[in-house]
Amino acid sequence: MERKIISLFALGNSYQNIREHLVDLYGMEVSNGTINSITDRLVPELRAWQERELEAVYPFVWLDAIHYKIKENGRFISKAVYTILGLTIEGKKELLGLYISESEGARYWLNVLTDLQNRGVKDILIASVDGLKGFPEAIETIYPHTEVQLCVIHQIRNSLKYVASKNQKAFMSDLKCVYKATTQNAAEQALDELETKWGQQYPLVIKAWRSKWDNLSVYFKYPEYVRKAIYTTNAVEAVHRQFRKLTKTKGGFANETALLKLLYAGMLKASEKWTHPVQNWNLTLSQLSIHFEGRIDEYVDL
Repeated sequence: MERKIISLFALGNSYQNIREHLVDLYGMEVSNGTINSITDRLVPELRAWQERELEAVYPFVWLDAIHYKIKENGRFISKAVYTILGLTIEGKKELLGLYISESEGARYWLNVLTDLQNRGVKDILIASVDGLKGFPEAIETIYPHTEVQLCVIHQIRNSLKYVASKNQKAFMSDLKCVYKATTQNAAEQALDELETKWGQQYPLVIKAWRSKWDNLSVYFKYPEYVRKAIYTTNAVEAVHRQFRKLTKTKGGFANETALLKLLYAGMLKASEKWTHPVQNWNLTLSQLSIHFEGRIDEYVDL
C-alpha cells in the first residue's frame, strides 16, 4: 500500500485522489496525515540525491528555471526552481540537481555551478542556456573552457515581442535564413540582410542578435545531429513539462520541501525511461572528441 501511495504521488495525484484510489483498491480509509508521513519518507532520499557525487565530465548540460508559488511567512511568493539536466559520457540523460531561489539570476546560477563543481564535476563541454543576462559569464567563472550556447528558440520568442504582428510572418521568414543556415558565414550574411531590411524598424531586435552572436552561433561548427541537441534548451524544458503535469492542480506549496519532494518523486518516475543513449550518440561522441581534443579521451573508449 505504501508503494502504491508513493507511485500515485509521483504521478501528481492530490492527497484526496490518493485516498479515493485506496478506498477503491483496498477498501481502506487513510488520512491525509498518514499519506503525508509516507511521502515524507522520500525526503532523506531527496537530500542524499542532492548531495550525491557526480561524474567528472558531462558532454552536454542544459540549464533552465521554472517558477512556483511557495508559502513563506503566511503568504505565497514566487520562487525559481533551477533545473540542471546533463548528458553522461554514455549518452544518457541525468538530472544533476534541483535548487530553489527567490528569483532567477546569474548570481544564483553561480552558486549552482559551484555546487556541481564541489560534487565532482570537473568539466562540461557544452552548456545550453536561456538568454538570462550574465549567464555565460557565470558559467565561464567556474568552467572557463565550456562552450555556452544560448537557446535560439528563446531568442526568437524574445525578438517577436518587439515586432509588429502584421510584420511577424515576413520577419520570421527572413530570420529563419539566419538560424537555419548551413554555415556560420551564411548565417552572418543572412543576419546582414536581415539588418538591411528590418534594421530601421526594429533596431533593438537586430542589436540583441548582434550582441549575443558569439553565444548564439556556437552550434554552427557542428553537424546537424549535434546542432539539434544544443541549439535549444528543449531537453530541460521537456523535464519542466513533466513537472507541470505533476503540479498543474496545485495552486501553491506549503514549503520548499513539499515542492521538492513532489518534483523528486516525478523525476524518479520520468528517469525510468532514460535507460538508453540518445540518438546518434556514437557519432556525436566522435565529433566531440575531435572538437574537444584530450578532454574526454580518458573517460571513454573510442
